[in-house]
Amino acid sequence: MLKTFGSFVLFLRGMVTRTERFRVLWNRTIDEAILIGVDSIVIVSIVSAFIGAVTCVQIAYNLTNPLIPQSTIGYMVREMTILELAPTITSIVLAGKVGSSIAGGLGTMRITEQISALEVMGINSTSYLVLPRILAALLMFPLLVILAMLLSILGGYLAGTLTGVMTAQDYIEGIRTDFIPYNIVFALIKAVVFAFLVSGISAFKGYFTTGGALEVGAASTGAVTNSIIAILIADFALAAILL
Repeated sequence: MLKTFGSFVLFLRGMVTRTERFRVLWNRTIDEAILIGVDSIVIVSIVSAFIGAVTCVQIAYNLTNPLIPQSTIGYMVREMTILELAPTITSIVLAGKVGSSIAGGLGTMRITEQISALEVMGINSTSYLVLPRILAALLMFPLLVILAMLLSILGGYLAGTLTGVMTAQDYIEGIRTDFIPYNIVFALIKAVVFAFLVSGISAFKGYFTTGGALEVGAASTGAVTNSIIAILIADFALAAILL
């Protein structure tokens, strides 16, 4: 494990020691941001909306005490969404979609010797291929988490009002009760950390792939598995430190 961690640190150091020109890096980052962020909007929207809807219905099912106001449902949906569901679930979904794509793409380039060709031409392959992916993830993950927050709360609103478990006025009152702005900052910090973990681990697994097509698939699977484990560990660590 220590050897793998050391290799990962050296991998990141090599990525930033001899970078490409700013214009090249900017164009590559924008291209990767489109692949990572724009192409993930649909899946993130669907998952977050239904998670908010299910959360609202299940909380309403358990709150049977008449002494507890119905606005508590909206309050709990908001808190669960901002603090945990939006950043963590969105990042896990993106670990499956984006992480496997990064690992598979770099692994394919490695076994077809495209990375070796870049190095022969004097190009820092980690800076050209990996750094734009990490920067794009750091940029797009927080934006997708913000979108997930909005759609999850909206999904809870629609589920609560359409199923008749609560009124729209009670839900809106709940999501406006005792709001703490720092929770948004905390969620965005989590998004940035998760973005680095997913993109960095996936790039590392793909970049050092050896063998053939079977090993590329194994690298993609390992990237997703390791990314999810890292997200869960970082989730606990950040909650313990920052809250």
